[in-house]
Amino acid sequence: MKIAFAADHRGYPLKEYLKGVAAEMGHDVVDFGTDGEESCDYVDFGRAAAEAVARGEAERGVLVCATGLGMSMAANKVPGVRAALCWTVYMARLTRADNDANVLVLSGDQTGFHYAREMLAVWLETPFEGGRHARRVDKIKAIEGDYAK
Repeated sequence: MKIAFAADHRGYPLKEYLKGVAAEMGHDVVDFGTDGEESCDYVDFGRAAAEAVARGEAERGVLVCATGLGMSMAANKVPGVRAALCWTVYMARLTRADNDANVLVLSGDQTGFHYAREMLAVWLETPFEGGRHARRVDKIKAIEGDYAK
């Protein structure tokens, strides 16, 4: 699976670690920045990675900023992206199983590397269940269509 990664300066260390984890798991990694810990704007990097997912250039995305909130807000403005800020393995599992989230967002300041590794693994391995959940995801997609007019 091809995975788009992006972070701001506060998420950079965790992004770099998770890129290695994803590569170890056999996934292709595409890095949309940033490339260091110098202050930068999360929106620029999160948007680029989210757009790659929306265009189908990457199957999934992983975004990291200080809290994860800014990246979530920016990514969810891109039609076709369902970005989920996760704090637990349980949340990571359900965002895939129930919501078909295609972008995982983490807090660089609040998420330990070991725990982030667990969340990433579960998130990548959990399939979308479909069924009653597909109806709900379709309603989310319909909202995007309503605003595209």
